[in-house]
Amino acid sequence: MNYFGSPEEITQANLNLLFERMFELEGGMALQGVKIDVDGLVLQSGNVDVTLAQVTRPIILHGQHGLYHLASEVTIYLTPFDQVIAQERKQLLLSMGVAFMLFGFVLQWVLQRVLTAPFFKMVDTADQISSGDNTARFDQQRDDEFGFLAKFINRSLDNLTQQKDELADIVVRITESEAALYKEKERVEITLQSISEAVVATDAMGLIDFFNPVAERLTGWQCDDAIGRHVDEVIRLVEEDSGEGMLNPISQAMSEVQVVMQESGSSLMRHDGTLLPVSESAAPICDHENQVVGAIMVLKDVTPTRRLAKELSYQASHDALTGLFNRNEFEDRLQSALERVHEGEGEHALCYIDLDQFKVVNDTCGHMAGDELLRQLSHLLDKQMRELDVLARLGGDEIGVLLVNSDIDEASEVSERLLRVINDFRFVWEDRSFEVGASIGVVAVTAENINVSELMSAADVACYAAKDLGRNRVHLYKPDDHEMAQRHGEMQWVSRIKRAMEEDRFCLYYQPIVPVDPESDAQPHYEALIRLKDERGDLVPPMAFIPAAERYNLMPMIDRWVIRTALDYKLESSLKCGDYICAINLSGASLSDDAMLDYTIDAINNSKVPHEDLIFEITETAAISNLEQAERFINALHELGCRFALDDFGSGLSSFAYLKNLKVDFLKIDGSFVRDMATDPVDRAMVEAIHRVGQSMGIKTIAEFVEDEAILQALRELGVDYAQGYHLAMPRSMDECGEFFGGCCPIKGDRGVAIFAKVCFGHPSPSKQQKLHATVYACGAPTVLRTLPNHLFAALHNSLSDSTPT
Repeated sequence: MNYFGSPEEITQANLNLLFERMFELEGGMALQGVKIDVDGLVLQSGNVDVTLAQVTRPIILHGQHGLYHLASEVTIYLTPFDQVIAQERKQLLLSMGVAFMLFGFVLQWVLQRVLTAPFFKMVDTADQISSGDNTARFDQQRDDEFGFLAKFINRSLDNLTQQKDELADIVVRITESEAALYKEKERVEITLQSISEAVVATDAMGLIDFFNPVAERLTGWQCDDAIGRHVDEVIRLVEEDSGEGMLNPISQAMSEVQVVMQESGSSLMRHDGTLLPVSESAAPICDHENQVVGAIMVLKDVTPTRRLAKELSYQASHDALTGLFNRNEFEDRLQSALERVHEGEGEHALCYIDLDQFKVVNDTCGHMAGDELLRQLSHLLDKQMRELDVLARLGGDEIGVLLVNSDIDEASEVSERLLRVINDFRFVWEDRSFEVGASIGVVAVTAENINVSELMSAADVACYAAKDLGRNRVHLYKPDDHEMAQRHGEMQWVSRIKRAMEEDRFCLYYQPIVPVDPESDAQPHYEALIRLKDERGDLVPPMAFIPAAERYNLMPMIDRWVIRTALDYKLESSLKCGDYICAINLSGASLSDDAMLDYTIDAINNSKVPHEDLIFEITETAAISNLEQAERFINALHELGCRFALDDFGSGLSSFAYLKNLKVDFLKIDGSFVRDMATDPVDRAMVEAIHRVGQSMGIKTIAEFVEDEAILQALRELGVDYAQGYHLAMPRSMDECGEFFGGCCPIKGDRGVAIFAKVCFGHPSPSKQQKLHATVYACGAPTVLRTLPNHLFAALHNSLSDSTPT
């Protein structure tokens, strides 16, 4: 405060200072001005407008040190109260507005930080995810609800992503499967369209929804017409024989839910009504729940197969030459008739016809004439038969007749009528006429008959009894007939042979066939001979059962056993004793057996026996009687490498004429010529002639029935290649044959002596060999070196005392 100057100056200065202080204290809000009136001296500061509110107070001012003492009046000018209130309110509102604005900003910031920013971030993340960014995830690091929500959503997104990947794999696999299925579907459709079988598919209702071109061709229906129709309307199947309708396999397959196959016996009725032999099969189509949703049928045209089957069935049941039933079919029908009789149904009769003059025609004019005779006569007899009767060729010139529902008297009348037809028949061949007779045996088919074999035996007995009584007649079978009983005894061999086969009582014996020349290096071989043991174990001579076996067609069965057994033993003994050549006999009946050739070839191929080690023997008579079959048989086995021998050569009527047609490797000269050739010039000439013929044709010769040294010497002089007989070796059983197959050979004869000398004593001088020869025969030498008794060996050693045995 300024204390210097004039009083006015001092007062004004103080007044200004006071106003400023007051203004500061009031905040400049209500105080507008101050006016001081000091003794008329008016001093003012600020706004002293008279419109303002005025507050006047008297004050007394004292100067310092009592210099002045003034009376004064102070007037304070204030803003009007309503204006102050308005101003304050305005300021308050302004402050509140500013405060609210600041609060809004703060709240916005807080909301943006706490709510809006995370929300928009989640929105952005959601946009990324929706745009295909599978790696985008919500921020789950927050500790608030957004973090919890983000974790939940992220976990769901991970699961969704995994499921999406799995679905993608599934889609890929489905796509690949669809492509594969489409490809397979195309392949199947192309296959079904191109295969040779008809294919028809239906839905669960049996309505056709697939029909391939072959189905169109077989059924006669067009695909467009067949689609949508029921399968029973398009595929109509009937029994081939009866024509009766059959259950459609598709219906059966769907009802039974299994594959149904029908191989034979059905025919398809085509759209035009014609029948077509077919085989058919059907299978149900099931969904994944094993519910039937349709079926598929395959039909095949089996016309050629069915025709072939009928032909084969006909061939199996009919004789190829005459067209009549064959023996097997005849026996089957006879068996059926016998069963009906045992059941009390009807009465039947069996006739057995044997032509009396057939062999004359056959031998005089040849087999072609004989065949034609059988054909013509069979045709005549067939005309005399009723539809129910059975007429069959039983073999050769034997014919069987089964008279159905006929008693023995009716059968006798029919047989007499058949005999008259045969007697009235004249067979003409190349301007030559032949009369043919027949012997007929008749037997009633009754419940007393046990089996077909017994019936056939009785009929055969009656037939041969008719022959014995003078031929060309009918004979009724009577069990008490003397001639029947005698014949029946021979017939018992049939059952004995069959029983022996069942009980394995057949066996093989082997007999060596050795080179005649002592210096020959030709390999010996051995003939397998069939033998039969009776119930006591004693051997039965072959000629006791072979004729019966031949007559009753049992030889093919026996020959099969011989082939099988000889091949098995050949393989077994070759492994133990070394290789050798085996000769196997075949009967004439086997040559006529159509299945025998196939059986023989199969047996040889399956046996592992070298084919060149096998020789098959057939008799000359059998070969001539079955020339065509014999030629086929020989040629077929020759192609395998086997060899053939013609047995009993010289016994036939036309040996030399037929020989050039048969590819044989050996001629076995019939024993009837060999047995007496040392003393009978004619027999010797016959043997020589046969040997020369064989030699000129490159065929080796074998002499049978060599029973002494004189015969062997005569054969050596003629140059015959091989010899066989008791003088050389007796037949031995299979158990004893190790002596043969071990490399030992017979010692009888000069060749045997020479071999014996070489084996036992090295190389003796001629004089010692003569002593050896004499000693061998003096001691009764055995046939095989390996069985040489000690006393014989000692005698031989003593006779050659200067030799040292080796």
